[in-house]
Amino acid sequence: MNIYICLNDKKAQFTPNNMDIQKEIIYQTIKEIILQARQRVFRAANSTLLETYWLIGQTIVEDEQNGNLKAEYGKATLKNLARQLTIDFGKGYDYTNLTNMRKFYLAFPILDTLRQELSWSHYRVISRLDTAQKREYYIHEVLANNLTIRQLQRSVNTLSYERTIKHSPTKNGAPTIQNLIKDPNIFDFLGLPQAIKNTERSVETAIINHLQTFLLEFGKGFAFVARQQHIVTDTHDFFIDLVFYNYLLKCFVIVELKADELTHQDIGQLDMYVRMYDDLKRSVDDNPTIGILLCTEKDETIVKYSVLNDHNNLFASKYLLYLPKEEELKQLIEQDRIEFELNKEE
Repeated sequence: MNIYICLNDKKAQFTPNNMDIQKEIIYQTIKEIILQARQRVFRAANSTLLETYWLIGQTIVEDEQNGNLKAEYGKATLKNLARQLTIDFGKGYDYTNLTNMRKFYLAFPILDTLRQELSWSHYRVISRLDTAQKREYYIHEVLANNLTIRQLQRSVNTLSYERTIKHSPTKNGAPTIQNLIKDPNIFDFLGLPQAIKNTERSVETAIINHLQTFLLEFGKGFAFVARQQHIVTDTHDFFIDLVFYNYLLKCFVIVELKADELTHQDIGQLDMYVRMYDDLKRSVDDNPTIGILLCTEKDETIVKYSVLNDHNNLFASKYLLYLPKEEELKQLIEQDRIEFELNKEE
């Protein structure tokens, strides 16, 4: 007995032996149709929702600008408006949400600039940020890394923007390693204890076990290449802790982990590894290799008087195994920036 099934206007013949395969093909085809349809519905609904909330925010702000800007009057008006709208349309239009819509419009006053890939929940978080530069940074982070709301909120809470070493690209618009990495790094997701001293191997193992989250925290454009990569010379064997490739910079990035304070020996070792990798592993299409020391403590005097201060491809970055309080984190960032600027001037 022969069975004929027509797919894409083509007649295909199947025997009873391959019926299971054909059923799977049909299932996957229909599944894809449904998923694509749902995605179109979501995009259309999301676009309508963003426009609706933006228009509501615009109406509230324009009413304020028409002479109703007094704080007490404006707050009372908004609460009365929220009560009426909640009766008619439900709790989605309560006082808190109307306030969020107002912030949304103030943060993004041009409707056509809204990115439809972001949900209202994304925009609700981003609209609270105090500068356009921060808002643009986090929008790019969501788009580049497909961040969930939870991941976006963590990035904001851990001051990802402030921890990025440098925000301006070079004059030709190309990024540098300083545009892509953070200092300090927050590795609280590794689940390592704070009460005991962790070894470099335990930190390395934890990073591999949480690689996707590590890459989101570490910086942009990184792809994992190898752990403990074996490099052989005529006289010695060497093992590099972690190797990544950055597709934005088009180069290999060597990462050496240190569970203690940075030393000049560590810097010398990293410098040697970078030179060795360029000589033995880098292809003609790759840019020069970059080396990063991740350490628990960073002595700025050692940084200042070492090759780290003279090379554009060697860097030291601090990491924390816990999430500090916001004020503590701000102080760490500010201290690092001041020391960096002082070293640069000298």
